[in-house]
Amino acid sequence: MQSPDLSGTKRPPSAARRVRRSRVQEGVPYPLGATWDGRGVNFALFSAHATKVELCLFDLNGRRELERIEMPEYTDEVWHGYLPDARPGTVYGYRVHGPYEPAAGHRFNPHKLLLDPYAKALVGSLRWNDALFGYRIDSRKEDLSFDRRDSAPAMLKCRVIDPAFTWGEDRAPKIPWERTIVYETHVRGHTMRHPLVPPVNRGTFAGLAQHEVIEHIKGLGVTAVELMPVHAFIDDRYLVEQGLRNYWGYNTIGFFAPDPRYLSIPFVNEFKEMVARLHDAGLEVILDVVYNHTAEGNERGPTLSFRGIDNASYYRLLPDDPRYYINDTGTGNTFNLSHPRVLQLVLDSLRYWAGEMRVDGFRFDLATILGREAHGFDPSSGFFDAVRQDPVLARAKLIAEPWDIGPGGYQVGNFPPGWAEWNDRYRDTVRAFWRGDAGRLPELATRLSASGDLYARRGRRPWVSVNFVTAHDGFTLHDLVSYNDKHNQANGEDNRDGHSHNLSWNHGVEGPTSDAGVAALRERQKRNLLATLLLSLGTPMLLAGDELGRSQRGNNNPYCQDNETTWIDWSAIDEDGAALAEFVRELIAIRQAYPVLHRNRFLTGEYDAELDVKDVTWLTPAATEMGPEQWGDVHARCIGALLDGRAQPSGIHQVGADATLLLILNAHHEAVPFRLPEVVGGSAWLCLIDTAAPRRNDPPTVASGADYEVTGRALLLFALKPERCTRQTLQSLAELIQRESHGG
Repeated sequence: MQSPDLSGTKRPPSAARRVRRSRVQEGVPYPLGATWDGRGVNFALFSAHATKVELCLFDLNGRRELERIEMPEYTDEVWHGYLPDARPGTVYGYRVHGPYEPAAGHRFNPHKLLLDPYAKALVGSLRWNDALFGYRIDSRKEDLSFDRRDSAPAMLKCRVIDPAFTWGEDRAPKIPWERTIVYETHVRGHTMRHPLVPPVNRGTFAGLAQHEVIEHIKGLGVTAVELMPVHAFIDDRYLVEQGLRNYWGYNTIGFFAPDPRYLSIPFVNEFKEMVARLHDAGLEVILDVVYNHTAEGNERGPTLSFRGIDNASYYRLLPDDPRYYINDTGTGNTFNLSHPRVLQLVLDSLRYWAGEMRVDGFRFDLATILGREAHGFDPSSGFFDAVRQDPVLARAKLIAEPWDIGPGGYQVGNFPPGWAEWNDRYRDTVRAFWRGDAGRLPELATRLSASGDLYARRGRRPWVSVNFVTAHDGFTLHDLVSYNDKHNQANGEDNRDGHSHNLSWNHGVEGPTSDAGVAALRERQKRNLLATLLLSLGTPMLLAGDELGRSQRGNNNPYCQDNETTWIDWSAIDEDGAALAEFVRELIAIRQAYPVLHRNRFLTGEYDAELDVKDVTWLTPAATEMGPEQWGDVHARCIGALLDGRAQPSGIHQVGADATLLLILNAHHEAVPFRLPEVVGGSAWLCLIDTAAPRRNDPPTVASGADYEVTGRALLLFALKPERCTRQTLQSLAELIQRESHGG
């Protein structure tokens, strides 16, 4: 409960300061932020260049400023004070005094209310107003136009929280990396149109925690839910003025606070409740985090937090003209992780979410920036070294988006051990192959094998390659097979935004069609892409809604579309969508059933003299091994991969560990007869998957050495049938392994 005097009549500033000085205590410089200790609240704020810091207290709604308190102590560049009568629920912000010298990198302005970088909860919403800027917008010389308007009425505020939460028997699922299957989704978009989620909970953590929502995700067989940014972020002014919003959330302003729009009630424990429910279902939680920049933009941006607290410390500035920001992110500024206090903030934030909030991993947006030192990208940078040595973070799943727009920004394959990486070369190769592009077989084989050319060094494992064919950025799976070109007009940028190199194919008609033949081919291509993804070595990532045929009407950059364009329409799932979801479940069950599909060693194709086998043999349709001439045939579009289970590493005792599989991919538009090879251990092949006939109740068994007609643009998976093994045994095995992988 808040102290009674915090909601009383506002006193004159001088009187307020006199009263507060009589009861504010010096406090301690650690931990940073506002910390409730059961008796009062300690406030601590880092600023190396400030001359004075004022703590501003507000009423419970954050609308009325009640008092200002000058922070009484300054220790090791931390301003701190302790209020014995403050309580959880106290609403606050800061005003920081110091030089306003943009040419020297300093932009202090005490007329601007600032968010605490360590705030655990926020109150209200940002209302765009010229007072949010530290200078007069209509001036060409912002360094000479110091703005004295008070920004508090338009600003978000911070709220002190009580972190207490009863976790009960919550346990992290701790899914091994090699069994991990990631499901990328958006908190709001996932449930805004879900008919079984109460309207008040739609678009919130509570909605995602709904039993029916979790059951769908769990039922697919995925093991981890990756949430697009949930850290507090703001809607860009130019979007708001067009009636749009920053839907994706890559515009962070608070690295500890969940965004208020995702809370159905004003308590951050709602996030913990969601995590607990997902954990109970055997699902890990991974957060997409943005530590490369903030929502304050470039030198023309607003003063909301870091800029007004210590601009020269928090941001990378041009060395020869610190008025301007280094913009390696394309968003106007770059967070300065070379500064020890900024590095501390990022690590403290990660530890908070991994420890206090119990998330299981992180996907880092534009992660190259996190490893960029003054001399360039360094896999032994201070950030990477600190994470590797941290006892909490070293156990978390860490996924890098390994590129940015800065110098040397593309670093796929160059992250340190312990990190997984988004593999865009997998995405592009698989898309191009199924589109029918020529000469793709050599690289396709490499990508199906977990891209050992990129990752097989320093003891890294196949799971390092996070394989995907679609993600939030780009076409959905349905749109990938339905549009040749992007259709982003609704974003208000004359269709100039978003990638133009999509490697997509509309199959003869742009967008929706009533042509049954085109529609059927599109559905088969979806199955081809999904089957390739889920049967490749590496860590597969599935985009939420792809399993249902979700469309964004050709928009491949809907970052500002917080509407039906991006929300999953659960009530409109047709027969094709239901069948596709069932196909995904079958694929995942098969993947988890056969260790050869999630092995913890890279496929090399090299002969093992001790075992007298190859882990993979690449086959022509004639069942002969691919040689230099076949690899160089740019017209070839059909290939087989013989995965010999006998080449599995020792120590794997799972049933089916030594099973041999045959994967056939045919991107040719015509059928291709493929001879099923004769292999030691069995005399027949059982067809587990055929994307051209996904609903057959009695898939065939084909004798070794026989030719099998592979439909044009189709993928097949066969299992070598041991003499004393039936199809029923194989199906039971798949179901058993899937249950075990979810703790059932």
